[in-house]
Amino acid sequence: MEEEKGAVTRTTVRYLIRLLGSAGIPKLVLAFAVVLSLIGAVTGLIVPLITGQLIDSFSADMLRMETIGVLIAMFLLEAVSSGFSYYMLAYVGNQTVNKIRKRLWNKVLALPVPFFDRHRSAETMSRVTNDTNEVKTLITDHLISFFSNLLTVAGAVAILFYLDWQMTLIILIAVPVGFGILMPIGGKMYKVSMSQYGKLAQLSAMLTQVIGEIRLVKASNAERREEKSGYEQMDDLYRFGMKEAKINAVLIPLMSMVMVVLLVVIIGYGGVRVSSGALSAGELVSFILLLFQIMFPFSQFATFYTQLQKVMAATERLRLILEYEPETEERAALQAPQGHQDLAFREVTFAYHEGETILSEVSFTIPAKKVTALVGPSGSGKTTVFSLIERFYTPSSGSIEFGEVPIRDYSLDSWRRKLGYVSQDSPLMTGTIRDNIIYGREEPVTEEEIAEVARLAYAEGFIQSLPRGYDTEVGERGIQLSGGQRQRVAIARALLRKPDILLLDEATASLDSDSEHEVQKALNNLMEERTTVVIAHRLSTVVEADQIVVLENGRITGSGKHEELLLSHPSYAEWAKKQFHIGNDAEA
Repeated sequence: MEEEKGAVTRTTVRYLIRLLGSAGIPKLVLAFAVVLSLIGAVTGLIVPLITGQLIDSFSADMLRMETIGVLIAMFLLEAVSSGFSYYMLAYVGNQTVNKIRKRLWNKVLALPVPFFDRHRSAETMSRVTNDTNEVKTLITDHLISFFSNLLTVAGAVAILFYLDWQMTLIILIAVPVGFGILMPIGGKMYKVSMSQYGKLAQLSAMLTQVIGEIRLVKASNAERREEKSGYEQMDDLYRFGMKEAKINAVLIPLMSMVMVVLLVVIIGYGGVRVSSGALSAGELVSFILLLFQIMFPFSQFATFYTQLQKVMAATERLRLILEYEPETEERAALQAPQGHQDLAFREVTFAYHEGETILSEVSFTIPAKKVTALVGPSGSGKTTVFSLIERFYTPSSGSIEFGEVPIRDYSLDSWRRKLGYVSQDSPLMTGTIRDNIIYGREEPVTEEEIAEVARLAYAEGFIQSLPRGYDTEVGERGIQLSGGQRQRVAIARALLRKPDILLLDEATASLDSDSEHEVQKALNNLMEERTTVVIAHRLSTVVEADQIVVLENGRITGSGKHEELLLSHPSYAEWAKKQFHIGNDAEA
């Protein structure tokens, strides 16, 4: 489902029920919790009647120990059943939300790259954590108690009619008054909650970005700028928090006022009924206690309704993830074959956004077990070619074929297992060097295999020099290692994958000369007997390539070896002249 700007379809209760049902609620535990909750509700209705009888016994000077014993037993039964019921509901709520979170996480991992192009990562994280927590609160604290409260109210009203139907009619007048207060306020709560979740997600995104790039912030003297930006977003969140507080500040006192006025009227009118002999003192006490049994659930109805509106807003945000189209993965898809074949682009056209074509009818062949370099100015489409090979995106038209078969016919998992990727700033995951070398490998990996790929990646020396060796923590995004060390760990990881097709995004561009020399030797080991595609920003790194493809403005304007392009391609010759001239000057 494509997300429309500013357009949010209000989630129905039916969708929320379907979401909870799909999470596999433990029905036996839930049923037991409901039974205990109902026992507590029924017990709560019996206590006022026994109390009334006890008071009438006082007035008749006939204190009955049996009645006191039953009353104590009812108190204990209500307390025990309520305690067990709450624990079981907490179990149901936590387990259900845990399954929803796992489903969301599974879906997030299956979402296509375009989703992450449109949504900031912290906003997605907020949906998985904060929004699901609202669902858990609804289940644990409100959902089942809502139904037991309904039973309590229905039972209490029936008993009240039995005791005195006239006073009961007075109580029922408060019901439409209460709903008249609840309904309009609930709609406002939904709008405020929806906006509040959005602001919370924006704040999380900003904090994640700033903390993740704290070195850039400090090096750029941007602390004041980020402080101001953070304050603005926190103030926005504060304002929405106060809007929610205003709603509750109106709702809770109004509901309390209705209940207190009702209680005063009942006590006053009940006193008149007792003095006239139409009602005994014990019956009046029972009546008042039952009224409290109605008042407490009725106030909880207000809380439940506002919480339901918040959950509806949260579920709407979850729905945007759950109904987003995942990466296409056909069950009957072919398994990508082992070995090497030519990889061919056949009139491939692609645009990230409609009307903004990045590649236009691109056709070229990447020969098996050869090195193909992609060169061209920034924005010419080189990185897009990599993304299409990795199937992060689907061509708008044309096809990419491995041998004679379009790569879209292969399963994503089997196709991506054929690929190895090393970028300019190869990312590392938080964990140890060993964790990063074996990252993505599902099969068991021996220490000998890890040591071998580290040796081939020229990483063995620096790893062994570290106090903890392979168990050294790399820090967030590998910040504890130098650029050259990160690159060599990434190359070791790629070697362990044993890819047939290697994608190199100018892996030595950001390194010093010593590190570049070490990394280049590691890359030579990695490229051996593999189909290699290199994005080249510096022509000096690809002069030995078997084939150089020149991309300009999304079109191929030439291909061949370095010497051929110097003679046949004016733009390439100009780039080479500038770069090698600069290099000669530097050497001089």
